[in-house]
Order: sequence, then C-alpha cells, then structure tokens
Amino acid sequence: MHSVLVENIDLCFICKRPRQQIHHVLGGRNRAKSDYYHYLIPLCEEHHTGSHGVHSNHQMDVHFKQMAQRHFEKTHGTREDFIRVFGKSWL
Repeated sequence: MHSVLVENIDLCFICKRPRQQIHHVLGGRNRAKSDYYHYLIPLCEEHHTGSHGVHSNHQMDVHFKQMAQRHFEKTHGTREDFIRVFGKSWL
C-alpha cells in the first residue's frame, strides 16, 4: 500500500499512533480512483471512524480532499481535469 499524500503509511496522520485503518480521501463512487491515484490517509480508529474522526469532521474531510486535489493539479492535470475525474473541485 502506498500514499502520495503522506510519508509514513504506518502511522496515523493526525496523532502518529500506529495506523489501524486507511481512509480513501475521495470515497463513495470515487473510492477506486482514490486507490488508483494513491489518495489514501493512514488513520487510527479514533481519527477515522471515531468521534474525532474524519467521517464526523467535515473540516478534516475537506482538508484531505484539498490535499488530494492540490497533488492532482501539480502532477496530473488542471482543475478542469480534476473535476472531470472526481466530479467537483474542493479548492
């Protein structure tokens, strides 16, 4: 498993505890595309699905999506290309 958004896939991006789960930054219908582009964030259970996790924190969720979009625009194409692939812009 590999992520282009973080250096260490084995530690929670937020608290640096050992990773327990992987968050697909652009999920739902874009989950396979998150895998393809390696837009994955390692998280402990609390920061993924817990009360302080990305699935219950809209600001954190948008921040991760913006990280992915910035990477895409730097390495793969334009904002319009990102919208074509993922359906909308987060920037």
